[in-house]
Amino acid sequence: MHNKLRIGTLVGGGDAVRVIPQIAKHGFESYSLTFWQTTGEIDLKETAKRVAEIVAEHDAVISTIGIFGNPLTGAGDNRDTLASWERLIDHAHLFGTDIVNGFTGRMTDRPIDESIPKFKEVFGELARRAEDRGVRIAFENCDMGGTWQKGDWNIAHNPTAWNMMFDAVPSANLGLEWEPCHQMVSLIDPIPQLRKWVNKVFHVHGKDATIAWDIVREYGVHGRQDYVWHRTPGFGDTNWSDVITILRQNGYQGTIDIEGWHDPVYRDELEMTGQVHALNYLKRCRGGDFVPNPV
Repeated sequence: MHNKLRIGTLVGGGDAVRVIPQIAKHGFESYSLTFWQTTGEIDLKETAKRVAEIVAEHDAVISTIGIFGNPLTGAGDNRDTLASWERLIDHAHLFGTDIVNGFTGRMTDRPIDESIPKFKEVFGELARRAEDRGVRIAFENCDMGGTWQKGDWNIAHNPTAWNMMFDAVPSANLGLEWEPCHQMVSLIDPIPQLRKWVNKVFHVHGKDATIAWDIVREYGVHGRQDYVWHRTPGFGDTNWSDVITILRQNGYQGTIDIEGWHDPVYRDELEMTGQVHALNYLKRCRGGDFVPNPV
């Protein structure tokens, strides 16, 4: 796998032992394991052992392990999210990865500025914990329906917020889990953004978007009509060859893991059809199969 930028997919952490053997035959080269709000009662040591055995059989790797909840409030179903961050940081090495990913959290329905002090408190401690264990933290760039003024879940969806976050916790092991889709939803051009921020990108989600500019021009972004759709790579607007070129020009050593289950067409019974199309498409965008030079 040397000289390759691996292409993989997301799999639920609790389902990994069941799901990965079913889809490995399609040629996924990496798996990003995700947990929603809590790692629950899952035995992470045993899960890591079993998953490591499975991926080794297919020359694949675990790229990241992640927890997606609100660690800043810890309210309701998020009461275990912060502890789950700590557990995943402590167990990352058992999965063979040095990246733990997820949402930053947010002070619910308050402007992003008001979340920065709590972010500094929580992720200042988590950054130190991660540094001690050789782990990097990557923040997903999804707005989860939030804006600058209000929302829940995540503040890491806007480059102004990124500047504020990294100023508040100036740790080299804090970075981004980036994808073009979430920026395009805000009508941000992802390519120049990636060029600017690439050295803070620790992990890339393979998710794209289609923007209906005709609807934007006629109805704007606050009307009844949808103006953008999340897409599986290969069906959206992004030039992924450009994305991969920028990543490689800047020494990116990570993976692109497809985030499925969002495409309005390739879903339900067509979900894996779309994901395998995206897998093969992204492999072509990186140049196809590795071919060694003549000696």
